[in-house]
Amino acid sequence: MSKTSTIGSELGDDKGRRFVFVLLENFTLLSFASAIDCLRLANRRLGREHYTWNLCGEGGDATNCSTGTSLKLDTDLEELHRDDTIVLCGGADVQQATTKRLLNWLRREARRGPAIVGLCTASYTMAKAGLLDGKRATIHWENQDSFAEEFEEIELSKAVFTADGNRMTTAGGTASIDLFLKIIAQDLGEEVANWVADQQIYNSIRTDQDTQRLSVPTRIGVRHPKLSMVIQMMEANIEEPISPSLLAKEVGMSTRQLERLFRRYLNRSPKRYYMELRLQKARNLLMQTDMSVINVALACGFASPSHFSKCYRAHYETTPYRERGSQSARLSV
Repeated sequence: MSKTSTIGSELGDDKGRRFVFVLLENFTLLSFASAIDCLRLANRRLGREHYTWNLCGEGGDATNCSTGTSLKLDTDLEELHRDDTIVLCGGADVQQATTKRLLNWLRREARRGPAIVGLCTASYTMAKAGLLDGKRATIHWENQDSFAEEFEEIELSKAVFTADGNRMTTAGGTASIDLFLKIIAQDLGEEVANWVADQQIYNSIRTDQDTQRLSVPTRIGVRHPKLSMVIQMMEANIEEPISPSLLAKEVGMSTRQLERLFRRYLNRSPKRYYMELRLQKARNLLMQTDMSVINVALACGFASPSHFSKCYRAHYETTPYRERGSQSARLSV
């Protein structure tokens, strides 16, 4: 008997498992494809369909993904089976895609007690529906600032994926592979999960202890321990910026030495680099939340709206108010 059929026999009369992929408008194709391909390959390893899946969404017709390609749906948002696993697939403009009808459907289905997974920005949809209250969750690093501001009751993680009871979330991209390999390992064993990873040429399986972003040295292309330490302190202290003199003192340098270090490796002053970090967070909050411009300014360490507006315009060549206005106009199209 082949090894494939042996695995199938060991599972006996197992009835299998169905995943219902809920595709939000502009969902991230990579996150969705990574997840569903893990299930396809697991079936191939078993030699039978242990996993099945269904594609659904509002209207039940078709949904556009992040590349602009339209995917045909199997069903509208309908009543599911008790044992189904719901997989929400988010992407760009998740706030707009999280409609009242979707939230009502999700809350109703959640009362049945199914496992619910949020891929990429779909963690926002789960949080908006109240499904992550008091739980640990993650979301793509670009959306972390706005998520933390809006959902203070949720323990936000920087991990590639989280699993808290029957609520699972991923950071997006290939993190779907890591989570679904974990699911497959729990359902069918490590051997099947490792075989799936091998088929995908995925040779470094991550756990919920692995963080999303590249290390600071890798991100900036510079391996200097003191420079990395200073940047990490800057990133951790956006709302209440630390002075360059104190940053320098923390790493055992003079302010002048710190200036030279930043000029040499990053071609800008520590003050300028710090300002760019703060403005990037501000832009994320303006684009992804309904926070007032004043509150965005305060969250990013600006003492007054006028100073914030001046710095923002110098960097982005537009004002925070116009940025917010252009975002609203784009979402209404």
